[in-house]
Amino acid sequence: MARNRYLAPEGGVMKPKILPLGPALYEYILAHRTPDDAVLKELREETDRLGDRAVMQIAPEQGTFLRLLVAAIGARRAVEVGTFTGYSAICIARGLGPPGRLLCCDVSEEWTAVARRYWERAGVADRIELRLAPAAATLRSLPAEPVFDFAFIDADKPGYPVYYEEVLRRLRPGGLIAVDNVLWGGDVVRPDEQDEDTAAIRRFNDLVAGDGRVDSVMTPIADGITLVRKRS
Repeated sequence: MARNRYLAPEGGVMKPKILPLGPALYEYILAHRTPDDAVLKELREETDRLGDRAVMQIAPEQGTFLRLLVAAIGARRAVEVGTFTGYSAICIARGLGPPGRLLCCDVSEEWTAVARRYWERAGVADRIELRLAPAAATLRSLPAEPVFDFAFIDADKPGYPVYYEEVLRRLRPGGLIAVDNVLWGGDVVRPDEQDEDTAAIRRFNDLVAGDGRVDSVMTPIADGITLVRKRS
């Protein structure tokens, strides 16, 4: 019988299933997923050339994860809060498939101009509507009845509670919300880190964990993704 490294010794305490993720293991993970096509690879490369701002782009495995989630729940109506150069939007739109529709909320004409070019190349431009305006205003302008099956939130951190509430009230029962950066580089558990964004993420995480309207789980994918399912 193979030894289970997580089993506790007799009379002991079960070890948590925590696996440190070094560069070699991370490369192994990337090599064992459905690979990006040429369009996604070129978009990542162009975004990387933006320098420090490129950190706003989601990780490759997150894109694959989002596409699979969207496809798995049969989503046809989705919203994204925070689009940047469009990588995540392509992944979500491909998961939707035709005749799905994705509403993208962003405030940057510069970065979304890159996104538009790649949406065309990826063959998903006809599934995406981009609204350049503060996301809270865009969401509040939508009908109050359920209009979404899936949502992805990856924008300014102090705005997370507002985006969450506005999306949740428009999410169908059983719909999913994915929220990025919930671990914030590990700063969420470092008491000395008290900057605005870290504090905002902590408050948001506590909000979701205590929300009786949903079921949720925090996953350690990239910088942390929380999945939220609206209860029936």
